[in-house]
Amino acid sequence: MTSPSPSEGPDRAERADRAGRAERAGRTEGPDRSGHADRPDRPERGERKAPRRAVDASRRTRQPTEVRRRLIVEAAVPLIAERGTAAVGVREVAAAAGVSVGTVTYHFESVQEVLSEAMVLHIERYYAALSEAAAQATSGAEGLRLLIDALFTDDTDRHWRMWFDYWNAGERDQAFARGQAERYETWHAEIQALVERGRDEGDFRCDDPADFALRFSALADGLALRRLRQVPTLSVVDARRHLRRFVDAELRG
Repeated sequence: MTSPSPSEGPDRAERADRAGRAERAGRTEGPDRSGHADRPDRPERGERKAPRRAVDASRRTRQPTEVRRRLIVEAAVPLIAERGTAAVGVREVAAAAGVSVGTVTYHFESVQEVLSEAMVLHIERYYAALSEAAAQATSGAEGLRLLIDALFTDDTDRHWRMWFDYWNAGERDQAFARGQAERYETWHAEIQALVERGRDEGDFRCDDPADFALRFSALADGLALRRLRQVPTLSVVDARRHLRRFVDAELRG
């Protein structure tokens, strides 16, 4: 092994020193003046990661959208019950849901769309519970009695308040009006089915179950409004009694 000449020693040391400084500068200084990274492997890593980010975003698009929409709608339900639809805006909904205003406007065309879906969600839950109870009844007569008991309780005042607010909103917005019309059709059909069942079982006498369902729901709405206004006062017990007397007079008289 030969030793470096005296002139080569300092040159090699100087070159090594310059290389070391350049390497350290590349780690700390980042991109050069041209805007490219000093280290050749940085762009390569960026190019490899970009497809992965795009794929992940596309996979997340569907589920988060559904979850966010549901979160926003769920948060709007108690706001409507407490303040009414006229007093609930996009900022209140966003704050209740814990999201930004931009998130609400991204997922919904308007605050009316949020409120409409919130009302439908509440109403569907409420009437689904009624329908389930009626379906488990041993007879059509018992099913109708269970409906009457469930329509008027101390806890259903909240439902009726939201229902009438939704009713009034239908005069200003067609989305509300369509939703309520669909709910009435379903509700009338359920009452009619119970009457037809009771008639087939020999407990009821009724020539027009559809007409009875219409008048029964109208009386229930009127009693509910009277119950909320309390002018004159109307108790839960009395509201139920009026509906039962109507059933007896129409179906058993």
